[in-house]
Amino acid sequence: MPEGREMGAWWKHLAIAVAYGMGVWLIEHLNVPHFLLVCGLNVSVLLLVPYRFWPAMAVAQSLAQLPVAIACASSFGVLWSSLMLVPGLLFMGPVVYYFRERIHLFDRKGDVRVGMLLLCSLVVAVVLMGFNEVQFVTIVYPVGVQPMHYHHLAAQWVLGNFIGVLTVVPAVLAVRQAIREHGWRSLVSTVIESRATFESITFIVPVLAVLIWAGFAEPHLRSLAQVAMFVPVVWLALRHGWQGAALGGTAASLALVWLMPEKYDEATIQAEVIVAFAICTMLLLGARIEALDQRAEKERKEVRTALALAQRNVHLGEMQLRMTAQALEQARETVRAGYAMMMGRLRHLQPALDDGGYQRLASAAQDQLFGISESLHPAIWRERGLPAALREGAVARMLDHAGIRYWCELKGPLSYLSSTVHLALYRMVCEALAEGCSKRDVSDVCVRIRGGDVNGRRWVAVSIVFRANLVRLPHVKWDDMLPRLVRTTTGAGIKAIQDRAAIFEGYARERALPDGKRISWLMLDL
Repeated sequence: MPEGREMGAWWKHLAIAVAYGMGVWLIEHLNVPHFLLVCGLNVSVLLLVPYRFWPAMAVAQSLAQLPVAIACASSFGVLWSSLMLVPGLLFMGPVVYYFRERIHLFDRKGDVRVGMLLLCSLVVAVVLMGFNEVQFVTIVYPVGVQPMHYHHLAAQWVLGNFIGVLTVVPAVLAVRQAIREHGWRSLVSTVIESRATFESITFIVPVLAVLIWAGFAEPHLRSLAQVAMFVPVVWLALRHGWQGAALGGTAASLALVWLMPEKYDEATIQAEVIVAFAICTMLLLGARIEALDQRAEKERKEVRTALALAQRNVHLGEMQLRMTAQALEQARETVRAGYAMMMGRLRHLQPALDDGGYQRLASAAQDQLFGISESLHPAIWRERGLPAALREGAVARMLDHAGIRYWCELKGPLSYLSSTVHLALYRMVCEALAEGCSKRDVSDVCVRIRGGDVNGRRWVAVSIVFRANLVRLPHVKWDDMLPRLVRTTTGAGIKAIQDRAAIFEGYARERALPDGKRISWLMLDL
């Protein structure tokens, strides 16, 4: 290894050791046997720091405990002081390593498996309790000092280590996941704009402040206020998954200890048991909620992908119909040119030929080709767009010639909609008109189309109202109009409209009116 790189590696080990040692030294001043934050710090660094730095941290932990060991050597004995210099990381490291490598506490994506984290925390708490018991067995008590009750201390150590881990580690891992998702640069802005931050400021902090104030103002309410600290944990877990439970658990644990009147307060220990149980439960529940949310989001993405694919297929189908319509237009021109050439030659051979019958046949063939072309892809839509196709197109003219009063109202930024939505709208309007006129009880048709934008998504709503005027109804030319109108549709009626609306994440419905009926639908543009 080059000398510069070797020196850089040593400096990293030294920097991490110094930072960790300072952290242990600062946190140990806040420790009580039933609230050991240093255990949470140790588990956090073991979970996140690479293995190669573990020896340096173990040395730093021993050095941080050296002043206490020297000061207590004369009171409790050299053996106890020597065991004080044994770093807790020496016993915690194998447990954390096993859960990281064998149990896979972090899954393949790097996300935390909350159940395994809680199990790892509990095992660490039990292992440290055993080490502490061995330490206290070696104490040489001064004359007149009563020995400690080890079984009582054992319960406090397990609880203290466990709740210390619950206070620190989940919150640290929640911050780690936020950094993985958003990066360091956008982390601050993400936290500021987060819904969890807003709810914490407006709800969680005031609730904790009221409970702390009540605990200090009324001592007989202190125990109740400490137990009630689990409320923020439940709220944030239900709202924001296990990350919310982690942050709420940290705040609740610190507020609970803040209310502690003395170090070995029995009421505080009982409240810690309840809050620890609430944190564990809400972490598991929050993880389950997050898994369900991720599954639902995945399903929504799959549905969006399927809808996008269906919409692309609709667009491709419309493009094929457009090409077919253009081919029919060319065939119509070919028929016209062929007829003109044929009649020119026949007149040259037989000037007195009556070509009226030939003209009618040729005209009928051209009209049929034009009708088929218009039903496939209207020329006016290609040239002037959707508004002109609905107001002046073949269907509008068809209804007008048959004696049906027809008008179309368009409002909103419809031009921002994609061409696929425009084509689907035209097809659905034609389908609805054919469905509404199929019972021959319509004399007035009004088409209203509204467009808009909500949360960055464009929408369009269509309402077609069919009414019957008893004066005009008998004069409608149904026999001439209906066959031609049906040729512009699929013939599936309202079902076709509902299916097309569903492709665009919308819905369609049909409603009866006192003097007619209404067919309406809503569509979203992808």
